[in-house]
Amino acid sequence: MGDILGVDHLSDLPQSIIECILTRLPIRDAIRTSVLSRRWRYKWNTLTQLVFDDDCVAMSNDGIYEDLIYFITHVLFLHEGPIHKFHLSATYLQNTPDLDQWMLFLSRKGIRELIIELGDGEWFRVHSCLFNCSKLTLLELYRCELDPPPTFKGFLCLKSLKLHQVLIAPEDIESLIANCPLLETLALSYFDSLVLNICAPNLKYLYLEGEFRDICLKNTPLLVAISVALYMNDDTEPFGDNSDCNFEKFFGGVPYLEKLTGHVYFTKYLSIGNSARTLPVSHIYLRSIELHQVSFEDMNEILVVLRLITSSPNLEELHVSGSSNPVAASEAPDLDFWENECPSNCTFGKLKVVKTTDMSGVPHEMEFIKYLLRNCPVLETMSIRPCVYVTDRRLNMLIELLKFRRASPQAEILFIQE
Repeated sequence: MGDILGVDHLSDLPQSIIECILTRLPIRDAIRTSVLSRRWRYKWNTLTQLVFDDDCVAMSNDGIYEDLIYFITHVLFLHEGPIHKFHLSATYLQNTPDLDQWMLFLSRKGIRELIIELGDGEWFRVHSCLFNCSKLTLLELYRCELDPPPTFKGFLCLKSLKLHQVLIAPEDIESLIANCPLLETLALSYFDSLVLNICAPNLKYLYLEGEFRDICLKNTPLLVAISVALYMNDDTEPFGDNSDCNFEKFFGGVPYLEKLTGHVYFTKYLSIGNSARTLPVSHIYLRSIELHQVSFEDMNEILVVLRLITSSPNLEELHVSGSSNPVAASEAPDLDFWENECPSNCTFGKLKVVKTTDMSGVPHEMEFIKYLLRNCPVLETMSIRPCVYVTDRRLNMLIELLKFRRASPQAEILFIQE
């Protein structure tokens, strides 16, 4: 029994198991494992993945800012070997000169994944040594200034780029994207008044949010998922005058698209220069469409929605939310639009789930629902959620819905009230 109790099982663990355990622990706890046995002492300082957050130091009323800086500096000073991942997300940490020293240290450690998110306050300027990190595969930055040097030739290994509230010249962001030949994921948020040209032949996932004046997908043939939220500045026209058809320009070069999500003014943007011509490319892979805040008082926006769904023969799920002015939309002087513009022989043979939200019950919204019910032979669920501000029209909406003919005998209509 004594021999059994004397065995140091922790010290006998294989090196690979020790590394696996340490990687799954918060960095603060990983350092504490030094007291477990002599073999575990300083094992943490060869970790290739370092994640720092507010929990790295004890919470107190004073000194958490300085304690966190000291903790990170101490860990990096004692670290040995390569660092493949560095993730810093600290709400209490503001711009500090120590950040430049950390970046310089990481640039010499073969860093592959870099995420930096500091607290609200003064934005930090990214040290130029970042652009010497040739092995980067993932880069995610929040609230900072980015200024690539003229000699920068791109991140040749980068596969994921996410920039949130980053100050960077328009020509630099386009050059940065174009010079990442392996880029697969791109996310840009809170960019203002930017005309964005994207050239990324291997890009698969695109997420855009901000006051983009124009978006041109020049060379993105492999895109499978797009999410776009376009905001409008009260003082300026968001998209300007454009003689080109934004719809055809945006969707003409993404033949493998599987999922599309559009927020706020996305359908408004697509309607600019819109024509009644059918889309030259049929999106046979597109299975999910979400369009939020569609104005059903704007016939061009309605036409955008119709062109999208009629050019997607394998569409399975559709979510449309309204953003109509009930007073203006209720007049609906051109209801013959649904007879003149909608293909009479069009059926959505794969569409099973339709969700409509923020519906005001105005004529064009109801005609849209009627059109879908009439042309979806395999529809399983149609849910209608009225706008919270519309109360007096709900009963009439429900009565009208019950009158609509359904192409699918198993279609269930759910009228959801909150």
